Amino acid sequence: MIIAGIDYSLTSPAVCVFAGDTWSHENCKFYYLVKRAKSVVTSGPFSGTQYPEYYTDAHRYDNLASWSLDIMKANSVEEAFIEGYAFGATGRVFQIAENCGLLKHKLWQNKIPFDVFPPSVIKKLATTKGNANKERMYECFVEETGMDLRKILELPEKQWNPLSDIIDSFYIAKVGYQVLKSVDSSGKTV
Repeated sequence: MIIAGIDYSLTSPAVCVFAGDTWSHENCKFYYLVKRAKSVVTSGPFSGTQYPEYYTDAHRYDNLASWSLDIMKANSVEEAFIEGYAFGATGRVFQIAENCGLLKHKLWQNKIPFDVFPPSVIKKLATTKGNANKERMYECFVEETGMDLRKILELPEKQWNPLSDIIDSFYIAKVGYQVLKSVDSSGKTV
């Protein structure tokens, strides 16, 4: 099974690609975009890339969707899982929707099935609380994987991107894995 968990955003999207039959962080590769070159790590399971230039919002959305799709194609991803919208969000909600809509369209065009999970489902799997904050998500990730991303990425204490995006993509992939494992070969939920 090769799946992708996508934490898709305008500023620092992240993709976790899992390949294997048994869930383990050791079977994951992490891809992310950042604006600061200092946060780019390309060793071990991490592949950071500096955010591409763009000239219009449409150009930006196309860059982000193409970046995500290229990762999935390069890894032969069979199914993708995306974090759904936070309905309490404010600000650039229309731009976020347009951005994610283009990704979904490109996945559909390339025959990569996808499913969307609410943020609360992802947080609950990670922490047992559907409204967990970034700090708790981080603590659970470190406990589960033994990887201290803040040190690996050399991020200051208050900086959460791309840290929280990588962690979210990991748990999105894990939820997708569990959903797929709970369906038997006839397509029925076990």
